[in-house]
Amino acid sequence: MTTHKDQETFFKEIYKTYSPKVHRLCLGYTGNAMEADDLLQEVFIKAWQNLDKFRGDSKVSTWIYRIAINTCLYHLRSLKSKKSVDIDVSIIKREDEIDDKEQQIQLLYKCISELSESDRLIITLLLEEVPYSEIAIVTEISEGNLRVKIHRIKQQLSTIYAKYERV
Repeated sequence: MTTHKDQETFFKEIYKTYSPKVHRLCLGYTGNAMEADDLLQEVFIKAWQNLDKFRGDSKVSTWIYRIAINTCLYHLRSLKSKKSVDIDVSIIKREDEIDDKEQQIQLLYKCISELSESDRLIITLLLEEVPYSEIAIVTEISEGNLRVKIHRIKQQLSTIYAKYERV
């Protein structure tokens, strides 16, 4: 039987290890840093609430990514039903306030956010250097199909990126 103190220590380790990766995953889904911050909090609230249900049948990373993916997908679906108009804060920022590298990173995530939900998931996990075998488990597709999908996703991203370079 684990104590509350053990759970708290375990949770802190999970947060420290995975919060930057989960944040980037959320950013890949939303393309918006503030939404990604909110989703990150939501993911770790759910992880804390369900910590006692984690039995260790899968890796901690697979478990936390699954929570993050489900949270992001639910968020995107609820946005579609609201049909609200959001002001993109990144457009308001003056370009000279952001250095070139940061602009490139923001553009990359903007391009990623234009992909389909499943493609966003795959490319974001790939950027986080999650092993192919684990991505295959999380996405529930074979490693062979995963490699083909990754190739196609990279081609799509190149096309989307080129669209922004012309502007």
